[in-house]
Amino acid sequence: MKAAVLTKYNQVEWKDVEKPTCKPGEVLIKVIFGCICGSDQHIHTGEFHPRTTLPLIMGHEFGGVIAEVGEGVTGWSVGDKVAPDPIIWCGKCPACLKGHFPACTSLKLIGIDMDGGFCEYVSLPPSMLYKVPANIPDEHVALVEVLSIGCHAKNRANVQQNDSIVIWGSGKIGLCILQAVRTVTDNKVFMVDILDDRLAIGPQYYDNVIAVNAKKEDPVERIIKETDGKGVDIAFEAVGHPVEIEDGANPITGCIRSIVGGGKVCVLGLAAEPTSVVFRELIWKEGTIVTSRVSHGEFAEAIEHLKNNRLKPEALISKTLHGSEAQKGFEILKKDPAKNIKILLDFNTI
Repeated sequence: MKAAVLTKYNQVEWKDVEKPTCKPGEVLIKVIFGCICGSDQHIHTGEFHPRTTLPLIMGHEFGGVIAEVGEGVTGWSVGDKVAPDPIIWCGKCPACLKGHFPACTSLKLIGIDMDGGFCEYVSLPPSMLYKVPANIPDEHVALVEVLSIGCHAKNRANVQQNDSIVIWGSGKIGLCILQAVRTVTDNKVFMVDILDDRLAIGPQYYDNVIAVNAKKEDPVERIIKETDGKGVDIAFEAVGHPVEIEDGANPITGCIRSIVGGGKVCVLGLAAEPTSVVFRELIWKEGTIVTSRVSHGEFAEAIEHLKNNRLKPEALISKTLHGSEAQKGFEILKKDPAKNIKILLDFNTI
């Protein structure tokens, strides 16, 4: 079969590789679309070394249809549309024994710790799959994983009807959080970023979204003003590697300063750099900080929302390229991140 293979860092090649066999207890999936994730971009440049080993078939965001059902598998049929959950947890560590699988001490993902879905076929156990209704377009199936991350963050923050929200970061994850919270609240959502093209996306698809460019104005001052001096109920930090702004607060501090008394901050950004936070500001408000990582069964929630047209996945798709153009996709995302959110890779038309 054909696959987009990371042969060395910063270089993906379109190659012939061995097609997987459908093992007993597994199903063979014909991949239709894959989606380049922010994590894939970091893997591409070598930032996940030595966790990732080369050569590697990336891809943990993808969808397809079942092409073959292995021995002993019941409840699944050839032609079923599926979205694979790429997370593999051990089931034995303290977090897993408490049922908190996203915090598994040896958590692994297909496409990162082992070959993934940027190829024609993948063989996986049904326990990793979610059935997708036929009315959901194939392109959108590849987005179920990232949309589930937004749903998980929404659930971790316990967003309620009429909550007001600020989301620091209007990229891939920030826009997924916006979509998730909009299934619960119609109240104001502030989107904070430094890229105008990204900030334009949220208001284009949803009402009552206020875009704030942190390089042009103080986001905290704007938020306090727009909420009559109160602040928002929940602040999400989805920036990751922040750009330092002269005289500007870092994203987490901005989140803390933006919330009402008793408000909540949910942190998703995976920056490796230390972040300076004056906890007195949070303590004075008796605010809460929670964190969110990957998803925890929210695939089912994301699929249900897609089925009932409560999400806008088209807001995330910037371009669609053939699987053989994967390297080009990474180069586009690196060269012009402001105008490109998600790039889909088509593995169906080989």
